[in-house]
Amino acid sequence: MSISLEMLGDRWSLLIIRDVMVRGFRTFKQFEESGEGIATNILADRLRKLEAAGIITAEVEKQDRRSSSYRLTRKGIDLAPVLLELLIWGARHEETAAPCGLITNMEKNRDQVLAEVRRRWRERDSTPLIPRFDVG
Repeated sequence: MSISLEMLGDRWSLLIIRDVMVRGFRTFKQFEESGEGIATNILADRLRKLEAAGIITAEVEKQDRRSSSYRLTRKGIDLAPVLLELLIWGARHEETAAPCGLITNMEKNRDQVLAEVRRRWRERDSTPLIPRFDVG
């Protein structure tokens, strides 16, 4: 447990992993504009830490060599079952912006959801599994 918490023990790291895994985010700008309110210096620090831990990797963009695109590593995608359970647990016990039907569907179809997350990772498909929910 302490090893996991050492790598993932802060809110921002888990939200970055969530955003790569289920929202299809890839760029610094997408993370910055996620609506979570993360400061740019914190974001840059957490991206560096997650990369150093081998959870994400930064790839130079082909179109703009000054930009990087972030992707989960195999180690990072192995967090999918844990993250799914955290999403379900949180929605079950607290009010979230995600529609109840979506969470219920995820809970009833865990294996299919995880298979789709892994497929998208293998195929480099950045289509969001879960869209952004704006609380308004």
